[in-house]
Amino acid sequence: MATILNLETSTKNCSVSIAKDDELLCLVEEADEGYAHGEKLHQFIDWCAEGAGVSLKDLDAICVSKGPGSYTGLRIGVSSAKGLAYGLDIKLLSINSLDILVQSQINQGYDLIIPMIDARRMEVYTALYDGEGNPLTETEAKVIDETSFEDLKGKKIVFVGDGAEKCKEVLAHLDATFVQIFPSAKYMGQVANTKFNTNDFEDVAYFEPFYLKNFIALKKKTDK
Repeated sequence: MATILNLETSTKNCSVSIAKDDELLCLVEEADEGYAHGEKLHQFIDWCAEGAGVSLKDLDAICVSKGPGSYTGLRIGVSSAKGLAYGLDIKLLSINSLDILVQSQINQGYDLIIPMIDARRMEVYTALYDGEGNPLTETEAKVIDETSFEDLKGKKIVFVGDGAEKCKEVLAHLDATFVQIFPSAKYMGQVANTKFNTNDFEDVAYFEPFYLKNFIALKKKTDK
């Protein structure tokens, strides 16, 4: 019976949960436009442990969303997870951020589940999954336009994630539902428990986030 702390910081949503054998014990989360994960994450972890009635010393593993998503959010989440795993001498697990979104829509009668994490303008991080949540394509950064997913006409599709709503108008030619939500630690428990039971662990020393794209820092213009 594994007790697992789940951290999801790939988007504006700073999300923490504790689950035992994939049963959700407590969830603490907040979406913040300012990406204040560095200020809130450890406080949320403490609140979640208190709400679940669990000491951090009772944890068997920590599971973190590995990306893709926000460079800063992923760096904070993964650094915290690695530090706690090392300090508590427990196992480290990771889940693709898109897999977490998919968990919210599995077995609901859709032919395809297409998660979308916002990557600025009309670009999203995405992949195709079947209705049971099995991946059909690799994760990619994709620019969405009127020709996107044309080969999927006739399929019952759900687009889910914080990048879904902005694509609704250009994808109006599809028989699709659009669910605008953030990835949440609420949906990590079952996958994390399966990974724990199959010994699918990460190396704490060498594990890095799955950024997918290189980080580009934009310089502010200064007055001359």
